[in-house]
Amino acid sequence: MNTDLTGKKVLVLGGSAGIGFATAQAAARVGADVVIVSSNQQRVTQALSTLPATAQGFALDLRDEAALRDFFENITAFDHLVFTAGGPFPFGELATVTNAAMLDGLQLRFLAAMNAVKYGSRKIKPGGSVVLTTGIASERPQKGWVAGACICGAMEGFTRAMAVELAPIRVNAVSPGVVKTDLWANMPAADREAMYEQVAGLLPVGRAGEPEDIAQTYLYLMQNGFSTGQVVIIDGGAVLV
Repeated sequence: MNTDLTGKKVLVLGGSAGIGFATAQAAARVGADVVIVSSNQQRVTQALSTLPATAQGFALDLRDEAALRDFFENITAFDHLVFTAGGPFPFGELATVTNAAMLDGLQLRFLAAMNAVKYGSRKIKPGGSVVLTTGIASERPQKGWVAGACICGAMEGFTRAMAVELAPIRVNAVSPGVVKTDLWANMPAADREAMYEQVAGLLPVGRAGEPEDIAQTYLYLMQNGFSTGQVVIIDGGAVLV
């Protein structure tokens, strides 16, 4: 197991905020050359201001398959592909979930990741890896989480399929629980804080997650050359309670 990522090029899609940004920061601290990609140019610029001078950033609509294909055609080879991009899940019980809402959730969280792997895996150097992002909705769904459970389940199946199909490239996924990120930005601030407090009261660790907690798992999966086809849950014990 490598102890650092010195000299390795790490590409983080969704790397301008939240878990992706924390992962980019963590990778840079252990020696990686980091490239971040996000749909928001302002966030990319802001993120780059806190990363090492060697870091690069690009604004790209990850939902656009042609744009992703062109991006990967023009980028030089790299070692690790990390996909953390994602917006809020469409919440609601089956009777209220529409096809449009489900497709919108799938577009960024699943199809964009699939296309990133389709085109990006061609540029991964020997010994490299892919680390995708899912969530515990498929492991421990709550009422009204039908869309999230389906999307996360699809990503877990995709992870295992790609570990077989793309070998010897390693393919793994991280499955976070409730983490303090912009995923919850649409909630009123008071409601959001109340949710974090409620989560803290239920979890064995006694708090909601921070992006930096989750970032360590991405580093582990990039560094451990014997791990592939795995979905690593990092949720403060949420699936236990």
